[in-house]
Amino acid sequence: MITELQTITARVLSEKFDCPTEPSSVAVNLTKDDIEGDYTIVLFPYVKRLAKNPIELGNLIGADILSALPSAKSFNVLKGFLNISLSDDYYKTLLKGISEDADYGRRSRNGKKVMVEFSSPNTNKPLHLGHIRNILLGWSVSQIFDEMGYDVIKTQIVNNRGIAICKSMLAWSEFGEGATPESAGVKGDHFIGKFYVEFETKFKEEYKAWQENDAGQVVYQESKKTDQSQEEFFKAYKNTYFNTHSELGGKSKEILIKWENGDKDVLAQWNMMNDWVYAGFNQTYENMGVHFDSMYYESDTYLLGKKHIEKGLADGVFYKKEDGSVWIDLEDQKLDQKLVLRSDGTSVYMTQDIGTVEQRYEETGAERMIYTVADEQDYHFKALFAIMKKLGAPYSDGLHHLSYGMVDLPTGKMKSREGTVVDADVLMAEVEEEARASAGERGELSELNEKEQEQIIDRIAKAALKFFILRVTAKKRMVFDPKESLDMQGQTGPYIQNAYVRIASVLRKQEGKIGDHSEYIELKEEELSLIKELAKYPDILESSAKHYDPSNLANFCYNLAKTYHRFYHEVRILTAETEAAKNFRLDLSIQVAKVLKRGMYLMGIEMPERM
Repeated sequence: MITELQTITARVLSEKFDCPTEPSSVAVNLTKDDIEGDYTIVLFPYVKRLAKNPIELGNLIGADILSALPSAKSFNVLKGFLNISLSDDYYKTLLKGISEDADYGRRSRNGKKVMVEFSSPNTNKPLHLGHIRNILLGWSVSQIFDEMGYDVIKTQIVNNRGIAICKSMLAWSEFGEGATPESAGVKGDHFIGKFYVEFETKFKEEYKAWQENDAGQVVYQESKKTDQSQEEFFKAYKNTYFNTHSELGGKSKEILIKWENGDKDVLAQWNMMNDWVYAGFNQTYENMGVHFDSMYYESDTYLLGKKHIEKGLADGVFYKKEDGSVWIDLEDQKLDQKLVLRSDGTSVYMTQDIGTVEQRYEETGAERMIYTVADEQDYHFKALFAIMKKLGAPYSDGLHHLSYGMVDLPTGKMKSREGTVVDADVLMAEVEEEARASAGERGELSELNEKEQEQIIDRIAKAALKFFILRVTAKKRMVFDPKESLDMQGQTGPYIQNAYVRIASVLRKQEGKIGDHSEYIELKEEELSLIKELAKYPDILESSAKHYDPSNLANFCYNLAKTYHRFYHEVRILTAETEAAKNFRLDLSIQVAKVLKRGMYLMGIEMPERM
């Protein structure tokens, strides 16, 4: 319809006003809800160019549209906007097309590959609330791209090496007394996370004691910054203390050196503890309903990239300083000078990311790669993508950083090292308990057996969590409120599920096959509103993929559910005034259920048949 309106408008402008116009340049939008019409043609550019009165110009174009387009029934002009109203027959035909298309909105395969990286946790702690947002965004974007016809590879890189992991290893060795997740009755990732917090606690005690003894006081007195208070000085000195004075810090670094040198005992402990964490992560992923097609580990990738740096040096992309370190000048990209290799020849994160992206392209041929990483790393990815472009990577234009803001709870921020982070498992369990309590208050599941009840409660809880997070544009920082996420009257997952359940209930009461409704002539406003919402779905999917933004889809599903709830209250379905009206409304309800189920599925949400 948009194409037809653009074509007719361009023809009128070219033929009647000698104003050659490309149809694709004509702006056609859905008409705003408070204005009569279905599609709006923006006339302002032509009013100015032709020095014409907008009302006169709109009337001339509108008359031609009515003459050339059988489905157009009327128009009106408001200032520089031409609003076109379409006939009921057009919308009945549209519903018929949706009804006949089992894969409505889904595109055919395009033969292109896209890799989506998400989750990518550290093996020194459990997945937490921030990871939940990361995982949900990455999973949903993966599903949406699959719906758009791409071959999607879901991947993650597990950060399983480095000083943080060594801290957990040391704490387990020093304070663990040989305990295992099984002996402690604790999930593997939670078990290791406890020792990461334990290390930080012991380190704080050690540092506090050092500050108060002679050694700490001498360092403070000898500092050139004696204008600082002791509190200010020691707060800033913490990392230096860890690297130069701390016994715990020294032992942690010794473990790291032994790991890098391939010490058998250290590697055995490292493998054992990482395996505990991987098992814990997998339980969380299974509970969230996500999986990965491939896995990368930093222990395998941290040495990658050096050969690409050497080639870039030879090609003049990088330059070497007197100390032997290698850099790249990104000032033309409004970035700065970026280190890519240390003077001792060791890698930095940028080095291994260059190597990893090259390896992924060689292995998969993915033309697009999407990195789901918090906005704290915005600069890093701008620099990485600029470097790959300078290196002439054929896929450089297909690199995208799906940047997202932090997630807080109503109680405030969280810190991993202090053990104040809300673990993903704990949060999911809390939302499930809220859902169970809410279902118990209403008592609507009492007639079902325990297994059926638990399945429904699980689906409601997951919908509450996932939808509440995905409805917010990724770049925005947000607060997750478990109670609010379950509000049956709010902009929530359960509210949308309830629309689906209502349709399921209506269809259970329908006796026999749904008959013909071709004789149903005049559509009600509520029916038209639903068809108009359904018609937006393919464009919503395309927009969600184009902008890497599942919130477009989430908000569409909410609006469709809200429109159906209104329809359900205002229009009789099973007791409709005629058989044709009943059949039409049943068909319309089925298409709403189809689109809601598919749209929510793309966000990782399953629909219950009852609530």
